[in-house]
Amino acid sequence: MLITSIPQYIQGLTNAKVDLTTTDVTTLYTAPSGADFNASVVSSIIVSNDSGSSDTITLTLTNGSDVFSLFQVKAVAANTSVELLTRDLVLQSGEILKATAATANRLHVVASIQELSKTRVTTSALAQI
Repeated sequence: MLITSIPQYIQGLTNAKVDLTTTDVTTLYTAPSGADFNASVVSSIIVSNDSGSSDTITLTLTNGSDVFSLFQVKAVAANTSVELLTRDLVLQSGEILKATAATANRLHVVASIQELSKTRVTTSALAQI
């Protein structure tokens, strides 16, 4: 998925992953910020519950001091995995995905992400990095 108002190129493909070992709000992914980056596209967020008990997860998007709820107390059954997204989620430069588990040491979260840049990155430019 590309934003059509400005030329963009895939800078990289990555996954962000976190083991929610506490019930604290935990950063899953921060969209890169800088002159070369302008957006990230999250195509998948999988939550896995590796315990024998059901649990819940809360997922938020932070933009500066504003916090937006994406999933509020989403149930994840015991010993199962759940795909949270049905469509791509676009993050602007510097926006942060955060996850919170209701119970520590049960949930793992993995997000598949495409990072987009404003300028074309050539093979020779990559070799210099």
